[in-house]
Amino acid sequence: MWFVPAVIGLALLTFIVWLVFGPAPALSMALVNAVAVLIIACPCAMGLATPTSIMVATGRAASLGILLRRGEALQALRDTTLIAFDKTGTLTEGKPSLTDLHPAPGFDNDTLLRWIAAAEQPSEHPSAQALVRAAEAQQLSLPSAEQFEARAGYGVTAVVEGRRIAIGNARLMETLHIPVSSLQADADTLAEAGKSPLFAAVDDQLAGVLAVADTLKPSARAAIQALHAQHIEVVMITGDNQRTAEAIARQAGIDRVFADVLPGGKVDALKTLRQHDGRIAFVGDGINDAPALAEADVGIAIGTGTDVAIDSADAVLMSGDLMGVPRAVALSHATLRNIRQNLFWAFAYNGALIPVAAGALYPAFHLLLSPMFAAGAMALSSVFVLSNALRLRRFKPD
Repeated sequence: MWFVPAVIGLALLTFIVWLVFGPAPALSMALVNAVAVLIIACPCAMGLATPTSIMVATGRAASLGILLRRGEALQALRDTTLIAFDKTGTLTEGKPSLTDLHPAPGFDNDTLLRWIAAAEQPSEHPSAQALVRAAEAQQLSLPSAEQFEARAGYGVTAVVEGRRIAIGNARLMETLHIPVSSLQADADTLAEAGKSPLFAAVDDQLAGVLAVADTLKPSARAAIQALHAQHIEVVMITGDNQRTAEAIARQAGIDRVFADVLPGGKVDALKTLRQHDGRIAFVGDGINDAPALAEADVGIAIGTGTDVAIDSADAVLMSGDLMGVPRAVALSHATLRNIRQNLFWAFAYNGALIPVAAGALYPAFHLLLSPMFAAGAMALSSVFVLSNALRLRRFKPD
């Protein structure tokens, strides 16, 4: 907006000065020098400075297992000060297993597990499938479930062999008016061990407490350490209770935790974070993460997650390796640095050679820049910018 009119103005000024004060043939020399100014200042290098760097960086990101669906994500990642992670399937493997089952008095282990697994069988939730696998491992026959109802962020209810079965967190028991105080101490102990406690009820009577646990991905802790080294704060947003979330956060080295968050509450959590932390990124993998991925300044989806999450994200980690997050941040820093180098060269080059093309050296040295040499110099500037951008192909994250 400013550069092109300024150059045209300088070319006209050059023409007028040479026409008025130049030696004979004044008109020819005025025209040649004005054309030389226009050619040497042709903004090809400036036009190439940003898109070439982004194009090369996008290709390098792909070779590192990071699919950038929007070029703007590189700049947004450069300015990110906080990254929030979903827990299940993102920080963890997403394959929980049943670790504990404590029946209440009057209930035996096998019968309770059989009813619970039967009620959970229609559910697609990872914790539900963990309970089904546990029952199958003990070779328990599972009856069919009727009147199945899944309550997002709470649990499930169903009728099994004429009994009303409910499995879920303390919020579900509260909505069903079933007190859990008799087993709350057991649930707290399980939560402090980093496990997710669930309560089971049969015919509106508390029947037991159980726990499922999901292991952290091998790359989770290393990725968070790498982000800390880049001065980025890490937050975990999860539907787990506070005790469980804090235990997992300690294992992973996470700075802050948003616990007991319902599926629809992740967007609200991000809005709260944005009020104090500026640009934020969110990493998730599930259907429930899609609104948060769209809300964040940069949404990063796990490639092994759902299609809805991937479609909502700005970047995708194709292998699910969380080290892709700090690599993407490092690449964004390198890309923006490369763009600044290109722009500096393009402006400095033009700034230095425009006076030469205008004839600044003529009074002292009787030297003029031919339009042919100006064209070659302009092309050389573009070659330099392209060559500098291609250096990003050799980018290696620390």
